Amino acid sequence: MEILLDVAGLPRSTFFYHQSRLQGPDPRASLKAAVTEIFEKSRARYGHRRVHAELTKQGWKIAKKTVLKLMRSLRLVCKVRRKKRYSSYQGEQGVVAPNLLKRQFDADAPNKKWVTDVTEFSVGDQKLYLSPVMDLFDRQIISYAIGSSPNLELANASLREALATLKDGQKPLVHSDQGFQYQHRLWRLLLQNAGAVQSMSRKANCYDNAVIENFFGHLKEELFNRVRFLNADALTAALHDYIHWYNTERISTKLNGLSPVQYRVKALVA
Repeated sequence: MEILLDVAGLPRSTFFYHQSRLQGPDPRASLKAAVTEIFEKSRARYGHRRVHAELTKQGWKIAKKTVLKLMRSLRLVCKVRRKKRYSSYQGEQGVVAPNLLKRQFDADAPNKKWVTDVTEFSVGDQKLYLSPVMDLFDRQIISYAIGSSPNLELANASLREALATLKDGQKPLVHSDQGFQYQHRLWRLLLQNAGAVQSMSRKANCYDNAVIENFFGHLKEELFNRVRFLNADALTAALHDYIHWYNTERISTKLNGLSPVQYRVKALVA
């Protein structure tokens, strides 16, 4: 031992000090346990920012960079999203409605601004399509339809369900891309009968509907890209579960660390 210390140029006191630290209890054991619990409860879907937000709600005072370092040391990895989108645009069909939303993605009350789109999933040789309607007030998915075809009825079904939630006097702006479903007279008639106002993105400009695209990105990475689904029925069940979790539990930094449902409840009782 003495020879090794001499070769290393390390004082005995320094060596035994660090040895005792390594053998002693981990001063951050409780914090690491909290980080791990939050990450596992999120089903491995939270990055360090959301984990930090949950820790703050629990009373921990810690920097985001420290959380990032702890997650790396614990090998708690939230994967980066991969972008892949489905397009329902089918050539020149004229401009049915102007872009009234104009990327103003905030709303000061529920049922003022809705956005919608369709996304595609491949399960073996099967295709599955999801058509949600999101309220921009709290980014909540207020209705959705799942089907094997991206047809007009899929989009209409989710819209009818959303419109059924409206109270008297509520006439939302409903924004979509220029997909064939949203240019169809039956879609427009549903909006007209409800007194809703139609808005559409400019041609081939996904940024005009960025919030719903962002939701699809999270959905694909946090659910679809992590699991190998045996068939469309298994994916359908998982989509129901994910949307419920997204609405009721998944916290958002844009919603002050609350889930969409929590944010709406807090806003309405304030």
